[in-house]
Amino acid sequence: MSTTSTVVRFDTFGGPEVLRVADEEVAEPGPGQVRVANRVVGVNPADVKRLAGAFGGRVPGVLGFEAAGVVDAVGTDVEGFAPGDEVVWHGTGAQRALSVVRADHVRRRPPSVPAEQAAVLPVAAATAFSALVQADVGEGDVLLLHGASGGVGSAAVQVALALGARVVGTASPANHDYLRGLGATPVAYGPGLVDAVRALEDGLAAVSVVVDLVGTPETVAATVELLGEDLALADPDEPPLAVTIVGSEVSRAAGIVDKVDARGALDEVLALAEDGRLHVEISHRFPLSEAAEALRLVADGHARGKVVLEVPDVD
Repeated sequence: MSTTSTVVRFDTFGGPEVLRVADEEVAEPGPGQVRVANRVVGVNPADVKRLAGAFGGRVPGVLGFEAAGVVDAVGTDVEGFAPGDEVVWHGTGAQRALSVVRADHVRRRPPSVPAEQAAVLPVAAATAFSALVQADVGEGDVLLLHGASGGVGSAAVQVALALGARVVGTASPANHDYLRGLGATPVAYGPGLVDAVRALEDGLAAVSVVVDLVGTPETVAATVELLGEDLALADPDEPPLAVTIVGSEVSRAAGIVDKVDARGALDEVLALAEDGRLHVEISHRFPLSEAAEALRLVADGHARGKVVLEVPDVD
């Protein structure tokens, strides 16, 4: 038996203007699946790329890689979930009121973690966690984090501190107080970045590891200059000294690793959130029907923290 529900879909690749709100028939969950009534959906730069056709795929399509909601129905061969369970999930096609999801992509939402917090963990926070673990960031490290005030960056600052590192984060001056509040030492990106970081080293120590969430030629050049010979002579069998989530020929030629795999990190970031060591700022909230406006804001690249869509109850 199917249920009629709301979806935001696109029939062709393009910009936010191609998104449209429609009704759809949502099937009962099959074996190994659960159906989730979404309450909050995270909006990410990956949605902008997906809509532009950067990931390929077929049209028509539906954006959205993460959401939190309530289990609405459970398929056969599924254990551990029942209707009414509060959950968070990752996958594809989350910009809809009802989603049929693989049960192994679903996690129970800890009661102490609000739905909108849980909804933004699977992509940004899990990516941050994975990049930091890949770089073996830990006690005694001084981490330079390029792009520290965005969704991934905000999470990365907190995860790095939880791992025992000290964090220097780049951001516009308008976001420096925000980064200080998270526990990072801010520096302005752009010309003079390297000198500004080196000026801090008297009170800290030399930067030992870099995570680049921006991936411009300028951030690559700054990373190379700060790590210098250590990066050039890095042992490929050891954890990398520099990791980026925005790889390019320029970054790879510099020896910066870009193979970040966030699968499997959701449990870890949920635990950090449950312990009170990870809280992602939600800068903007839009109703599901205004998904295009939310995407425009994310595409602009200046939103601090995360942008979410709020989904009304199906009933």
